[in-house]
Amino acid sequence: NVNKIAFPPNNRRRIKEVENSFGPSAPELFTPGRFLKGEGTLMKQGRKKWDQKMFFLFNDILVYSSIIMNNRWYKNPKIIPLKDIKLEDMEDFDDVKHQWLICTPRKSFHVSASSDEEKKAWMQHIEACQQSLLQESVLPTKTTYAKSWIPDRVAQKCMRCLATFTAINRRHHCRKCGFVVCNACSKGRALIQHINPNKPLRVCKVCNKTEDDKNFRLRGGSSGLWEDSEETSSDEDPLNTNITKMTNLGLNLFR
Repeated sequence: NVNKIAFPPNNRRRIKEVENSFGPSAPELFTPGRFLKGEGTLMKQGRKKWDQKMFFLFNDILVYSSIIMNNRWYKNPKIIPLKDIKLEDMEDFDDVKHQWLICTPRKSFHVSASSDEEKKAWMQHIEACQQSLLQESVLPTKTTYAKSWIPDRVAQKCMRCLATFTAINRRHHCRKCGFVVCNACSKGRALIQHINPNKPLRVCKVCNKTEDDKNFRLRGGSSGLWEDSEETSSDEDPLNTNITKMTNLGLNLFR
């Protein structure tokens, strides 16, 4: 019975079921005060294509993962604190509909639902959870978000020098602006604090010049170049919304 999920014993059991679905290397999701609000599948834009992912919405975190068997077993879960998320509504296109952008400091990406109603359900409930966190004064006042990567398939040429991509002239992504660029236009590396404060990341020549100019000013005129490095792969608080209408959508909500 979906109406019983809100009771603490059932909530704990359901969260443990989610943990177990990730196998022996599952992250520990249960913590006092955490409640599972809903779950469902969404399409997520990857670098090369859209992939179906399983999403779990809790009152304080969003978890998504790859599906490996019958919508019951998952792998590689990613955990995002809701306090770090910003949502941006996106227009429909011929090949992609019902999409929106999930922005986080380390990574931003597009997701797509199967209907407009499902899209609105996800966005409304994420924002409702964030409002509850805001009332508890745990949301930051200002956050820098990562740029979403432009998919490989929409860029046949380097977005800086316009060189055509080939099997030899491969695509790369600038970690600062998200543009698809060639190797010649992305030789620079820069520390991007909100993504990885300890490792210089690949940036395009335009963003690298911006970083150099900024470091030049900060250092009183000294050089701001970064050394090049090898790139590596890449108790209950119910929502005050109409849950009944949402339980029949792709987002299965729990009270």
